Amino acid sequence: MTSEEILKIVDEVVAPWEAKDGNLIMILHQIQNRFSYVPREISFAVAERLHIPLARIYEVITFYHYFKLKPPGKNIISACLGTACYLKGAPELIAALKNQLGVNPGETTPDKQFHVQVVRCLGCCGLAPVLTVRQKVYGQVTPQQIPDIVAEYSPERAAERN
Repeated sequence: MTSEEILKIVDEVVAPWEAKDGNLIMILHQIQNRFSYVPREISFAVAERLHIPLARIYEVITFYHYFKLKPPGKNIISACLGTACYLKGAPELIAALKNQLGVNPGETTPDKQFHVQVVRCLGCCGLAPVLTVRQKVYGQVTPQQIPDIVAEYSPERAAERN
């Protein structure tokens, strides 16, 4: 991105929140929603625009698990570790994802196709254990289903869908 593009984006995102208390987290949410992570160059521009230290932005980004500092993979897999999911086998699903994709929660596959994240609740307790991929909910998932779920989002299958 050029400096002009960065400043335009920051202006668009900051303007509605600039005069409000607690605006930083809302601004960062807008940026995260737009880019799927908070780009470093945008963080610098936000700090300058809000007249706050860059460290303050990174305090917020690193405190909340929602925010990412690196672009996630194309397909974000969210594994629920809420109480119901945990009791019904979510740790085994996470182990199966690690085995299938070769990454730990919070990591992206080297080909940038998948990002695995653990969340505390997806609001689907009756379907426990639950995963989402690209916002699609998979309920009562077993470790044996992980390869088929991942395969649905492989580049080869994506080409078939298009």
